[in-house]
Amino acid sequence: MEAELAALAGAGASAVVQAMATDTWADVRLRVSELFRRAAADAPAEAAAETPTEAADAAETAAPPRPAEEPSPAAPPESSDEVTARWQASLRGLLEQHPEAAVELRALCEELTGEMAGEVAGERAGEVADGSAAGPDDSHPVPPVHNSVTGGLQGHVVQASSINSLTFQAASLQGALPDPDGWPRAEDVDPVALGVRPTHRIPALPALPPYVLRDRDDALIAAVTRAREAGGLVLVLGEPFAGKSRTALEAMAQTLAGFRVFAPARGADLRGLPALLQGRPGRYVLWLDDLDGYLGDAAGGGGGGGLEPRLLAQLTALGVTVLATMREDAYDEHRHTPHGRVLDLATVVELAREWSPAERAGLAQQAGRTGDPRLVDALCSSGPEGAAAYLTLGPLLWDEWWRARRADRHPRGHALVRAALDLARCGLHGPLPMDLLIKVHEGYADVTGMDREPLADARAWATERRHGLLRLLVRGTGDTWRVAPFLLEAAERHDTLPPVDGQIWGCALDVARTDDTYDYPRVAAAAREAFRRAAEAGDGTALHNLGVLAESLGERAEAEEWFRRAADAGRTEAAGRLGRMLADRGEGKAAEPYLELAAEAGDAEAATLLGKLLRERAERWLGVGKEGGSVEATYLWGDLRLAAGDDTDAFDSYHDATLVGCADAAGRYGSLMLLWNELSMAEVWLWRAADSGDEWAAERLRDFFDAPPPQDIEQELKGRAEEGRPLAAANFGVFLECRDRSEEARPWHLKAYESGDPHGAFRLAELHKKADEPAEARAWYRKAAAMGHPGAKRALDEEDGTVIG
Repeated sequence: MEAELAALAGAGASAVVQAMATDTWADVRLRVSELFRRAAADAPAEAAAETPTEAADAAETAAPPRPAEEPSPAAPPESSDEVTARWQASLRGLLEQHPEAAVELRALCEELTGEMAGEVAGERAGEVADGSAAGPDDSHPVPPVHNSVTGGLQGHVVQASSINSLTFQAASLQGALPDPDGWPRAEDVDPVALGVRPTHRIPALPALPPYVLRDRDDALIAAVTRAREAGGLVLVLGEPFAGKSRTALEAMAQTLAGFRVFAPARGADLRGLPALLQGRPGRYVLWLDDLDGYLGDAAGGGGGGGLEPRLLAQLTALGVTVLATMREDAYDEHRHTPHGRVLDLATVVELAREWSPAERAGLAQQAGRTGDPRLVDALCSSGPEGAAAYLTLGPLLWDEWWRARRADRHPRGHALVRAALDLARCGLHGPLPMDLLIKVHEGYADVTGMDREPLADARAWATERRHGLLRLLVRGTGDTWRVAPFLLEAAERHDTLPPVDGQIWGCALDVARTDDTYDYPRVAAAAREAFRRAAEAGDGTALHNLGVLAESLGERAEAEEWFRRAADAGRTEAAGRLGRMLADRGEGKAAEPYLELAAEAGDAEAATLLGKLLRERAERWLGVGKEGGSVEATYLWGDLRLAAGDDTDAFDSYHDATLVGCADAAGRYGSLMLLWNELSMAEVWLWRAADSGDEWAAERLRDFFDAPPPQDIEQELKGRAEEGRPLAAANFGVFLECRDRSEEARPWHLKAYESGDPHGAFRLAELHKKADEPAEARAWYRKAAAMGHPGAKRALDEEDGTVIG
């Protein structure tokens, strides 16, 4: 210890003497004097006589003048070695009686020697290579120069035989650091400015939700309290998004109230802090969030200006509390490196990312007491990742998802997540089939560039885990997925997300209607409110959607009103719906204009219904014309009756027309004879019509009276059956039956049954019945009846009164 004090005294003396030749001497002289006077003031009364207070003044007056000054003739100046020896003796005595002054003296030495630079100017600039220097010519050699350096700390050393003038300029380390009087107090700092990640911002609420107590708070406060009394480093250690910064700052605000807080920029040079804080009356805390950015060479631009054991010792001696955070992976990385040795001196408090039951209970209590929606969301939705990670990571992932909609990012992945999000906004909070999400995501016309991203890539992006914690889409069972809760909660706070489209609401209603997992009335009520808002904004499609929703709920009067408003707004799909409702109520004439509007827009069902209504009206008015003696109305009325399946009325109508010589009725009359298998009579009337130019009658003549041979018909029917056309297999089987080839017919009837045609089963039953196989016949009748064949139902009913429905 004595040797160390002697070395420090020698280094201090050298530094002070070197400072005498610089512009900083006045400041250094004052600080050294204050060092001696402060030590004297702190000394006990009985030791006051031994405290070298006079030594400082004596040393100051003994110091030689600046080189530019003239020495006094009465008192020749002392040599540099003599002055250095006097200073060393004074400083040695100071340190022996006041060891605590070593910290300030060491800081002063580092400041002076670490920054001092010298310039050497003379009549000749000699390059020193081997310890000698040459003069203007070689005739006057200069003797070699020998130097020795003693002491623990040295600055720049100039080696020369003679120097005409010498100026040292030392840059002040204090100038690079802000004035401590401007540092904020611990209780006033902004946590977000000091590294706490923000949560979702909510108008009228603070930037951060209220703090929730953590299990390690007591241990952390105890460690910070000890550092407050004696200085030192307290390190909060944990995984990313564990809440380290918020927890540490809460402890600082609670324990270090009144302390001034310095939060340097990452990589800042901290070596000037001890000198900056030396002698100041206040208390200070150094905040180092993510400590690995301030360790040794990690700071100061590689010059070693970061936190290291010696600097920490100086700060500790000054009563400075160093409060820091660090990730576990960074701690493991730097723990055994040279610049990480300061970690050995830290009081480490570990903070778990996952929240314990006690912490979640505190979260519930705080959420209930304050009503802060962010805490409520975290309580309801956070899982193993912990509430802190949920609160801080959620906004980051929302931004990532929202920006991904651009064509050069992940537009299809964005749309897949948006599909799940929008369906959840409709009330479908459970897992949904990926097929449904794929179907819905194709409908986002405002998302461009989806064709550039393969579906597999989009799916992988949407389901990958971020930061090892959260996903945008969370897997359910099988290939089902639900949107992450934090996205759904964030969507409620962002007005940038468009309202859910009506088609997506329609999908949601279809799912809720058929899946007992969901409350359909609740989803329907939400849909109604969404449609109303859109309708009030002038959306005609929303009017139609309100009608569809009301109709699905059995509210026909309300549905009719919405459809009418939508149709009047030009929505043809609503016109078709309204027309059908009116026709079902017997108001065919009122329905016709709406059905016609929809039919002209391509609504096939509306066109069919309109045709039926018009046919009914046509039949009525043609009947009036027939009764009034119109021949044309007579056979046209017969056409309508034949189309309706009333061949008797049709025959009477055609017959009446022919009796008055209506040639236009001849073809119709002949067709009816053909239908009744009156081939001879049919041929006569069809020839009359064909000769009159009736192309349809001529075609009937060719089909029935110039028919192809049976073998050609067989080949045609067999070909259709082999192609798998609907009804063809059973028809071919019947053709074979009619030609007493029942055994050949059986496999075709079986093929018909297996393809879903009940007629095949019915014919097999008939064949078994003819073969006197009642059990087999009954079995096939039952199969045909189960498939809806009316003949099979009648056969069973006639047999035992059993009706299969």
